[in-house]
Amino acid sequence: MGILDRIGTIIRANINDLLSRAEDPEKIINQTLMDMRQAQYEARMEVAQAIAEGKKLERDYKAREREAEGWLAKAQKALESSREDLAREALKRKQSSRALADGLKEQLESHQAMVEKLKTQLLALDAKIDEAERKRQLLIARQKRAEAQQSVSAAMQRTDTRKAFEAFDRMEGKISGLEDRVTAEAELAEDLTLDDEFASLETDTALEEELAALKAQVAGEVDS
Repeated sequence: MGILDRIGTIIRANINDLLSRAEDPEKIINQTLMDMRQAQYEARMEVAQAIAEGKKLERDYKAREREAEGWLAKAQKALESSREDLAREALKRKQSSRALADGLKEQLESHQAMVEKLKTQLLALDAKIDEAERKRQLLIARQKRAEAQQSVSAAMQRTDTRKAFEAFDRMEGKISGLEDRVTAEAELAEDLTLDDEFASLETDTALEEELAALKAQVAGEVDS
């Protein structure tokens, strides 16, 4: 049957080999699973149809069995009525029904064996799909990690880290120089402030001396 060949091909499919030839591994994995699920659906329909055909064969077989038994009963009844000719004809038909029943029984047994084989392969396909789904998740996770590593590697290659750090060093030197200038200016400002205070003190002393001299002069004039 065609469906059996297809199931066998899919079960034997090598996903890793497909990945090595695919531009997008995730797409080929998903497509493979879609094909497997489609085959699974068709296989289920095939098995269901085969089971239905088996039930019909079984009904036909049992009907021919009952028919053979019915002709046997008629042959017995004909003999009881001294109708040997009818009994002979009934036995002929009984033999024909029995032969047909035997043929149907053989077909039924062969069909049932085929149905069991279909069921076994369907279970194998179910297990393969479950395995493929688990493998799909692992493979896609590996793909994402590889892509992330590739992106980081490409970014590192696009960036000249040596020049970048040289630029940082130059900026650090400029900032350090600026900080030194600010410190020097602050110290200079502090020195200027002290000079002003000392100059102020000197101004105050001269003023006091001049004031004292003026007081002495005024007092001398008063005494004279």
